[in-house]
Amino acid sequence: MKVQATLNELTATLRSRVELERKADIQMVANAFGRSVQSAWLKSDQVILNGDDAAAIPNGSEYLLLAAEGMRPEFVAKDPWFAGYCSLMVNLSDIAAMGGRPLAVVDTLFLGEGSNREVLDGMVAASEAFGVPIVGGHTASVPGPTQLAVAVLGRATRLISSHTARPGQVLLAAIDLCGSFRGAGGNFNAATSSTPQKLRSQLTLLPELAEAGLVTAGKDISMAGICGTLLMLLETSGVGAFLDLECVPAPGDVDPVRWLTAFPSFGYILAVEPDAASRVCARFDSLGVACTRVGQVTNSSRLELAIGSRRTTYWDLTERPLTGFGPTLKN
Repeated sequence: MKVQATLNELTATLRSRVELERKADIQMVANAFGRSVQSAWLKSDQVILNGDDAAAIPNGSEYLLLAAEGMRPEFVAKDPWFAGYCSLMVNLSDIAAMGGRPLAVVDTLFLGEGSNREVLDGMVAASEAFGVPIVGGHTASVPGPTQLAVAVLGRATRLISSHTARPGQVLLAAIDLCGSFRGAGGNFNAATSSTPQKLRSQLTLLPELAEAGLVTAGKDISMAGICGTLLMLLETSGVGAFLDLECVPAPGDVDPVRWLTAFPSFGYILAVEPDAASRVCARFDSLGVACTRVGQVTNSSRLELAIGSRRTTYWDLTERPLTGFGPTLKN
């Protein structure tokens, strides 16, 4: 990706994004619920760590995965079909980000003002495209705007986690570039023009890599963009990293700020052992997903951004937490 702005200017712009500020709201949740959960029905040495893309619940020799997302009401009102589609898609991505395979979807839908038929049509389209059924939920009529949230249940035998990045590991960015921005915002849509076969193969690749032991740490790129998502990964793992912005896979001639803060429909930041990097990239490349080495995990508590030989600090977690889900408890 070609970067025209100076590194300091670009870093300041990325750090000031409202999407990143919204991630700081999670600190209130972290303080209320804690960094881990231990229940009477779990064995004494088992915990469920908060801060991942989905909750990983020990279940015999495997894990049940539970993810949930709410769609912002203004998004539902402005683009109801795509909001319905995204309500499933983003949850399925969170399950895949944990090395899991989705089983079923439930929804909570408060039908208010707006194009509710389009919302439902979008949900059905995503369910059919990804091959994951909507099996139930809750529906009611309300005054005001329509509100939508979705939860997905999945299963994993080996996890990809935000808590397991280690110094010395290579950072990979895997993003499907075969799409375009939808509207004026940050949604980069490579899903609705794709085939069901490609969509399902892409999501299946993450658990395949986990089961092969090639990927153990990673995160789904969220509305915080690649920098904010990586920062959340580093925070939960208790490590630092440097990210080379020019190595991030990107569409041609894209605005760097828009791309680095984009929410791709298929995009992941992964931490892998150096000897596994080429094999992981090759697997993504075979499915039409650009995957490149973009940096390395370090033993600091800082995320540094780089352009060539120049580096600057994007965030120092010792001075300022982001989500509050730190590395106190580890697997």
